[in-house]
Amino acid sequence: MSEKEASTEELIPPSQEMTEEELNIRADILKRIERTLNKIRPYIQADGGDVQLVDYLDGVVYVSMLGACAGCMAIDTTLNEGIQAILIDEVPEVKQVRMIQTTPYGYY
Repeated sequence: MSEKEASTEELIPPSQEMTEEELNIRADILKRIERTLNKIRPYIQADGGDVQLVDYLDGVVYVSMLGACAGCMAIDTTLNEGIQAILIDEVPEVKQVRMIQTTPYGYY
């Protein structure tokens, strides 16, 4: 598993419960992340792939790459110079993007 990939075990939310304000902030961040991904999604789909938002935790966006992107050799470039750069620019709370390993039987 590369440095940019993560397992689903990393996505287990913190054991402490979030306050309503924290939940609202998180929902806003997720909405802005999804809006940004929707802007770049047509470019990824043009090459036969897609990107799916899996989660956001502590400044890290977890995505799943689908279609042609799942096995593409240029995935690191797409993640670093494409998805991560744009998300960091448009959503200041984002510090990093990690890819969840995809399986042929599901989205992640």
